[in-house]
Amino acid sequence: MTLKRRTVLQGMLGASALVAAPAILRAQATPMKIGFMTVKTGPLASGGIQMEQGLTLYLKERNNMLAGRPVQLFTGDSAGAPAVARTKMQEFVEKDNIACLIGPLATQEALAIDDYIRDKQVPTLSVAAAEDMTQRKANPWFVRATSTSAQCSYAMGDYAAKELKYKRAAVIADDIAYGHELNAGFQRAFEDAGGKVVQKLWPPLTTPDYGTYIAQIKQNVDVIFIGFAGSNGFKFFKQYKEYGGSIPVLGGMTAIDESLLPQMGDDAIGVISTCWYSAQIETPTNKKFVEGMNRDYKVDPGFYAAATYTNGAILENALNKIGGKIEDKNALMAALRASDKVETARGPVSFDKYGNVVGNVYIRKVEKKGGKLVNTVVKTYPNVSQFWTYNADEFLKQPVYNRESWPGNKNVEP
Repeated sequence: MTLKRRTVLQGMLGASALVAAPAILRAQATPMKIGFMTVKTGPLASGGIQMEQGLTLYLKERNNMLAGRPVQLFTGDSAGAPAVARTKMQEFVEKDNIACLIGPLATQEALAIDDYIRDKQVPTLSVAAAEDMTQRKANPWFVRATSTSAQCSYAMGDYAAKELKYKRAAVIADDIAYGHELNAGFQRAFEDAGGKVVQKLWPPLTTPDYGTYIAQIKQNVDVIFIGFAGSNGFKFFKQYKEYGGSIPVLGGMTAIDESLLPQMGDDAIGVISTCWYSAQIETPTNKKFVEGMNRDYKVDPGFYAAATYTNGAILENALNKIGGKIEDKNALMAALRASDKVETARGPVSFDKYGNVVGNVYIRKVEKKGGKLVNTVVKTYPNVSQFWTYNADEFLKQPVYNRESWPGNKNVEP
């Protein structure tokens, strides 16, 4: 019997393929290790719990698989404390050997782990709104699919001046970087459109009673813009109404959150707020998300649940592009920051060259539908970037937004 060389080679290649196939299958079946940093204790816990619900739902809908590989999720509670966030991040990387991180929640936490993320080159899909991590000190391993602190506030400032015709405003927010930056966005856009911010109040994050601050609010303002995180928005609003407050309130992106509305009661009806998300967005993707949250957790999703659900979509889209090779850090970051639009529960999103999202910002009004309070969308600002309508190069020449010097207190009255 005479064997042709091609026949022999084909047989050898076939045998090699049979040997290699199990190895390929094993590689595909190897779990991808993802760290998830949230907050389960402290004043930010209400948001952190929704973060976990949103991510859990996203993975459940995909049988805990992304891009053909099972997901091994490592969850850490930072308690919203920067030092704890740093410790948890080190555990994720040095003990659990994670390939990427989803989280953290708070601006101060993200700033606390910024240098560690850079040093260890950990692809990070953050919920935290820390401005400079996608601006003057852009972290190349950082992607934000939610917004900077100020990004949604620009739209609220614009809307308050141009459509609500308010002229004089007071602002109040948690005395942390997030509050400073969030209020600054409102102030810049509001004053650009002809309004004046005449008062600024800064309660500590853990303020137990807002009575002394409520008593200080000027009575000759047209509106109060509130920039609280976690459950602080609910606490302030409840006490404000108990004190007989009658000046209209406008909410920042976490102050009038869906997760807080059931506790606010009918006093919240008519309150206008801004955010990159609303549970009332009429798209198939969002309807599926809302139905899942209603079914599994008996709540409407708000900012924090939508943040991790959206991050799940961004991560899955990137992993599909690179064949699930999450350990290839450079390929993953390139795929995460791609400029093509990704359809998510919040609407279509893309990213700028700094890794920050460009997407819709919604103006919402609290209404009662089907016996419950909801944030109905009354206006959509499309394709809002972190630089609003400003020239990016000129924007970056200014310091990061802060409590006193930028955008300043030129209209603040004694």
